[in-house]
Amino acid sequence: MKKEYDFSKGVRGKFYNENARFNIPVYLEPEVESFIAKLAKEQKTNMSQIVNALLFKDKELIEMGSAR
Repeated sequence: MKKEYDFSKGVRGKFYNENARFNIPVYLEPEVESFIAKLAKEQKTNMSQIVNALLFKDKELIEMGSAR
């Protein structure tokens, strides 16, 4: 690493994007990951779609339970 860097020609906000969307990483336990990978392969889809479908179902159950 240099002791000093010259930022005199730098442009503030050059790569800033107001509408940027960041996805949070989600780390699965190895057993869960292999189960979901197997399921995705069987259904010829990707792991993200399987995880999202499962989470939506859980969300519906939680909402139904809290509506009572």
